[in-house]
Amino acid sequence: MELTVQQLTPDFCVAPQLTPDTMAALAAAGFKSVINNRPDFEGGPDQPTSEQVRVAAEAAGLVYHHLPVQGGYQSPEEIAAMRALLDAAPKPVLAFCRSGARSTKLFASAMQLDA
Repeated sequence: MELTVQQLTPDFCVAPQLTPDTMAALAAAGFKSVINNRPDFEGGPDQPTSEQVRVAAEAAGLVYHHLPVQGGYQSPEEIAAMRALLDAAPKPVLAFCRSGARSTKLFASAMQLDA
């Protein structure tokens, strides 16, 4: 299985929608944490739920967080929550959403906050 991962910093990458069966490959690739920025069922009933991804991530030894945000707008509270996750999560971290763009925008906004 091929993973489409975009590295933004040495410790942070983004990816489009991931599935439970990709979690072991992420762990094998060296990731320590996964952040899911996609709301459940945003893509319809075929999209894996956060709970399904969490179970697989934890089984693979990954730390899992679900911070669902909308694609067009992330609130100051959501941005601050992302920053808190980034500061606390074991590195390297991979965040995902539908395409990777929302996680990229959320990361950029979170990194502008004072630690």
